[in-house]
Amino acid sequence: MTENIVWLDFNDAIDPREAQLNDTEALRAGLLDRLESVLLYLFPQGRIRGGKFYVGDVDGNAGKSLVVELEGDRRGLWKDFASDEGGDIIDLWARSQGLSARHDFPRLASEIRQWLGVAAPAQTVARREGRSVPIDELGPYSAKWDYLTADGELIACVYRYDPPTGKEYRPWDVRARMWRAPDPRPLYNQPAVAHANQVILVEGEKCAEALIQLGVVATTAMNGAKAPIDKTNWAPLAGKSVLIWPDRDAPGWDYAENAAKACVTAGCVSVAILVPPADMPEKWDAADAVDEGFDCVEFIRQAERRIVKAAPALLPTFTLGALLDDLSPLPPDLISPRVLTPGGLLVFGGAPKVGKSDFLLSWLTHMAAGATFLGMRPPRPLRVFYLQAEVQYHYLRERVKEIQLPPHRLLDARVNFVATPQLRMVLDDAGLEQVIPAIANAFGGLPPDIIAIDPIRNVFDGGDAGGENDNGAMLYFLSQRVDRIRQAVNPDAGVILAHHTRKLGKKQFEEDPFQALAGAGSLRGYYSTGMLLFRPDESRTTRQLIFELRNGAGIPIKHVDKLKGEWREVDPGDRLVMKEYGERLDAERRRKRDAILEILFQEAAKGNCYTANQFAETFEGKAGLGGERTIRERISALSTQGYIKYFRNAADYGLPSCGRTKFGYLCVEDMLLRTPDGEPDHETGEVPMREQRVLPTHYKCPLSGAAMPVEDPEVWVYHDDLTDTEAP
Repeated sequence: MTENIVWLDFNDAIDPREAQLNDTEALRAGLLDRLESVLLYLFPQGRIRGGKFYVGDVDGNAGKSLVVELEGDRRGLWKDFASDEGGDIIDLWARSQGLSARHDFPRLASEIRQWLGVAAPAQTVARREGRSVPIDELGPYSAKWDYLTADGELIACVYRYDPPTGKEYRPWDVRARMWRAPDPRPLYNQPAVAHANQVILVEGEKCAEALIQLGVVATTAMNGAKAPIDKTNWAPLAGKSVLIWPDRDAPGWDYAENAAKACVTAGCVSVAILVPPADMPEKWDAADAVDEGFDCVEFIRQAERRIVKAAPALLPTFTLGALLDDLSPLPPDLISPRVLTPGGLLVFGGAPKVGKSDFLLSWLTHMAAGATFLGMRPPRPLRVFYLQAEVQYHYLRERVKEIQLPPHRLLDARVNFVATPQLRMVLDDAGLEQVIPAIANAFGGLPPDIIAIDPIRNVFDGGDAGGENDNGAMLYFLSQRVDRIRQAVNPDAGVILAHHTRKLGKKQFEEDPFQALAGAGSLRGYYSTGMLLFRPDESRTTRQLIFELRNGAGIPIKHVDKLKGEWREVDPGDRLVMKEYGERLDAERRRKRDAILEILFQEAAKGNCYTANQFAETFEGKAGLGGERTIRERISALSTQGYIKYFRNAADYGLPSCGRTKFGYLCVEDMLLRTPDGEPDHETGEVPMREQRVLPTHYKCPLSGAAMPVEDPEVWVYHDDLTDTEAP
């Protein structure tokens, strides 16, 4: 608590002249005479009760923690019971205005006199000779900066004064209670510096504060460019990356170079000096930059700099606390569940002729379409680059046309899947110069999500270490070839490598199937996921899909097979039953196909034509065709396969308009329509008929499902190879 006698002692210590003491006592007496008015002026939310004044704190918040005595010998004394601080009425006035009764007395006295309406005491001040003007002759300070420890303890204050003789700076050593700089001199803004990785060192507190207001962690040595380097404590910068922003003049650059050496000695991880722009005026500094609206953040990031000490490449480390406290969400899987993660590497292996490339092509196109494949799901349509070195262009084209993608996903897959024809190159330095630009430009500048290489053997480059069966050569290929591609185009891309397996004994394979991968020692230490396609019984087509995950829970073995052109998960025990069921299903579909085509042909001979809805309504439950919905689905499938086409020129055949139907009337190949031709015979009553061959005008596009104009109505092409997944 600061009592009256402490106040007097402080003034005695700073200035023993009687005039100063008399002025202090006069101001205190004036405030005590009008104490209640003073308190209500300073703290409008305060309250007077029982001879005491109550308020929350020195900032004037409502409450009762701070109490001021109003009666007796203790009138004017105060104490804040929350902070255990106290003092007299002059000290309370100072604290309420954010001032120090000790350091800011000239300004404080001026404010109190103005409120009391009294004049300043007449004094005769003798000016002292010398370069430094005494504190009592400088007038009120124009700026003040506090120097704190990393824990927030006040070490020193620096005051700026602007007397007629020019600006003056005065440091106050708080611990020594003297007008001097502490020894050693502290750095500015230490609480923020303690928690920062990068710190900007400038000249002077004004420049530091200007950058701090922009959110930049900045500091300065006390006295700026005039700071004695050897008397400054640079230790708070140890372990930091320091950028020095000098004033644009010779003293500024000298200060930067000397400070840089001190930072290196203090143990900074990196030190560099920013070069001020050449078009800026002499003495231009960080404060000027902020005042001018200059982009300081971008300057700090991009400016030319002279490296004094380069930062070493540090291994990332994490404390247990940091890991436990990190609640940020995990990045979404590229292919879930944890099959391929961002930046992950998946090795897909299998024996020759097991169907790796066919499986991989179907899998990747589904990922490009955003469609689930055998329980493996992408979060969205992925951009997939397929670098393959086995299948020539024409046969690659043939294969992709057989892949069954959901029609509504096809448009995404068309642009998201990019493949190479059979490459005849090695991924050495020359090969990377061709491959990297091709991948980078494949998706219009957007980065790929997946880079697939099929197979490793055809493009392998192990440096001087050896072939793909050598672990050292494989490690070289993965780190110096595959990872270089990924880092160049998208560090977060997932990589899939197709690879062959070696023969293992049955017992060995059962114990550790992934040991069958060639170069398994390096591969298994490098990849995040292993996946094998394995045929346990050569007499059957069912294959096992086996997973090994580094970053997720194990995935049970899947039994898969390619049925009617589509990879499906099957029950290995039900394979023969499924085959028989599939054959029966095919037979039933062929029967319904033949029935529908025959009915359309015969009805046309009777003069009847139908739209799809009319046909389904008319023949519901007849000829074993089932209900309306089933008939419409059969017609849609037969239209996709080319057995049924459409004609819209009904008037040419004497038929009524087909209305607003999407496609038109149904027709089949060589369909003949019999329609009346003239008036009935008067004797027999028979109506003459004529036969017209019906030619289609439109067909159903197998890819988009849209009605498309027929180019040559005489040509009928049937697509029996298109998979029919609809009801029989």
